[in-house]
Order: sequence, then structure tokens, then C-alpha cells
Amino acid sequence: MTRTLAALPGAARRLCLSRRNGEICTREDGHRGLHHRTGGRLLWSDLQADPPECVAGGTPAEPAPTLGDGFPGGRALCPICWAFVNRDDGGLLEPHDSWRGDDSRAEADRRREWFNAYGW
Repeated sequence: MTRTLAALPGAARRLCLSRRNGEICTREDGHRGLHHRTGGRLLWSDLQADPPECVAGGTPAEPAPTLGDGFPGGRALCPICWAFVNRDDGGLLEPHDSWRGDDSRAEADRRREWFNAYGW
């Protein structure tokens, strides 16, 4: 199974971002054994993991406020997976995979700046 993984700013390790019931695995990328959330209270296998597609696709959403440079470019913030998602002509979130990390360091930096400016 291939996943997009995120490196946390300033972190020396990459995290596995498998999800179960919306919770993200807190083990390192490439770990052996079950996925788990901090403390091991929630354990799951790849077969029990959430599907990659977020359930919020097709729900109404307003464009997120923008930073001075226009980020996030008219996309809305998904209330389920916290991804910035395009909206269709009817103002609904387009189908999308659950957020599993930014595609680039630049996107991660912009995302961090947005959340620092506008919060959760």
C-alpha cells in the first residue's frame, strides 16, 4: 500500500499516516506490526484502516480566508480531514483523499502560516 507521508517541520522522522476512525497512526513510516494512536489505545491493521477517500466530499463549504499572497487559493478547509480542497460550481467540496501530509515543504510552510493566522 502506497501512502503520501509527511515530515513534521523540525522533526528527524517521517510518520505513518494510516487512519482508523479518523485517528492518524503515530508510529514511524515503515514500521512493523499494527498501526496505533499514541498510547496504543487504538490499534488497527492495514485491512482495518479507513479508506483513502474523505467522507466530506460533496458537502457544502465556503472558501477559506486567504493570506496576503492568496493562499489557499479559493480552496475550502475540509472539516473532517483538514485538507484544503477545491469546491465545485455548486459550492460543494470535491471528492478528495483524506489529508495525509503536504506534497512539499513549501505547502507545509504555507499551511502552517494559515493555521497560525486563522486557527482550527
